[in-house]
Amino acid sequence: MAISDKKHTTQAKDMINQLSILLRNGHIHNIENDAVLEAMMKFCDIVNPYIESEGFLKIDLIGDFFYLNDDRVRYPVEFLLNFDYLTEELIKREIGSVSFLSPLEMKSIKIFLNSFIKVADSSTPFDDMVLLLNDTDTITIDKLKKIKEEEINKRRIVKKTYFNAVSFTKGVMNKIKSDEKVSIRKAKRVIESIVDAVLSEEQLLIGMTSIKDYDEYTYHHSVNVSVLSIAIGQRIGLNKRDITALGVAALFHDMGKTGIPLEVLNKPSYLSEDEWRIMHKHPFWGAISILKLKGIDMVSMENAIVAFQHHMNHDFSGYPKLRESMDLSFYSKIISIADQYDAMTSSRIYHTKAMSPDKALGIMMERSGSEIDPILFKFFINMVGTYPVGSLVLFDTREMGLVYEGNHTMPERPRVMIVVNSSGSKVDGFVADLTETDTAGRFMRTIIKTLDPKEYGISIAEYIL
Repeated sequence: MAISDKKHTTQAKDMINQLSILLRNGHIHNIENDAVLEAMMKFCDIVNPYIESEGFLKIDLIGDFFYLNDDRVRYPVEFLLNFDYLTEELIKREIGSVSFLSPLEMKSIKIFLNSFIKVADSSTPFDDMVLLLNDTDTITIDKLKKIKEEEINKRRIVKKTYFNAVSFTKGVMNKIKSDEKVSIRKAKRVIESIVDAVLSEEQLLIGMTSIKDYDEYTYHHSVNVSVLSIAIGQRIGLNKRDITALGVAALFHDMGKTGIPLEVLNKPSYLSEDEWRIMHKHPFWGAISILKLKGIDMVSMENAIVAFQHHMNHDFSGYPKLRESMDLSFYSKIISIADQYDAMTSSRIYHTKAMSPDKALGIMMERSGSEIDPILFKFFINMVGTYPVGSLVLFDTREMGLVYEGNHTMPERPRVMIVVNSSGSKVDGFVADLTETDTAGRFMRTIIKTLDPKEYGISIAEYIL
């Protein structure tokens, strides 16, 4: 089964989420407790029709991602805590996969749950659990593949920081739609965590913005623009307080979209003239929404100005159109660059094919000096590099690699993760430095051109994370 359509995607998320709920309840209560028994029955109800259809169900944990029968399950914001809990518990027991070989009965689930709980404090949890599972021939486990723990921890922290921000943004937009109060103080704390992550792990966090295959574009876009704006702020030497203020303004820049009817915002085809007129009102609506949140003070004014100006362009060729001239705020100029780049490199309902990072940079280069502030854009180019993180590139060796980390000294020679070897076979991914030379002083690999990952069936998330 290819978990690609919405129904199967939801089904996969629900299976993994329910397994996490089952294990969590089993830790809290006695196995015969009503809450545990109900969680068991619900898990059986969800997975058994799938097992009957497919013949088996295998859940793998590879790095930070779950796979269901070899198809990666998209990381769901709404199940973030449960997915993280299950990840931690499986790692603790050295379990890399759980296979359900036939439809489940309560007896088999109880054996699995009992053994899972019993081995929690064992020095050899995996081996002990294999022995305990001998009492059922329905459920088997395989060992976790080892990945460097230090790298995993860094990535996990960065990932959690990113998804917490997405979850918060979704909550804010829903509250604004319902005219509920929003905590600006909490927004500041969320952004402070992103600022800390950018300061310590800039490339990893920028890598999160490059993945682009998450659901719910609007929320991820707001966080991506915030991350990229924060990184620009760091590059130009803003202090931490100003970087945080910039990040908050970026997070709220698209709040006006809460006023756009869903049939317009999510329209799968191009918008009509009247619909574009509605869309063009979102900067104004955003400014009003922000001023309603906290009243009029310096912070809300700053954020409202950014929301109002972020589509105006450096030369005021954008929208909204003004009767009288005004200066663009410094934050608006930065956020406009991040906004354009992320929008161009993302898939949307009416624009299913995202633009490659290098092509987006080429278009932005043409706009530099007119629609985009040319000095700030130079800082942005320096930050993302000639080949931004997440770009799929072809080498003169006929290998393919994903750009993993920029090289500010030699922008055309970033660190890359080799994902396809010279024979055309996919490999697990190992990091290569393009500044490496052979004994004659020649570069080992040189980039020939960029490629579209989707055309080659390569998941950026699978490697970057």
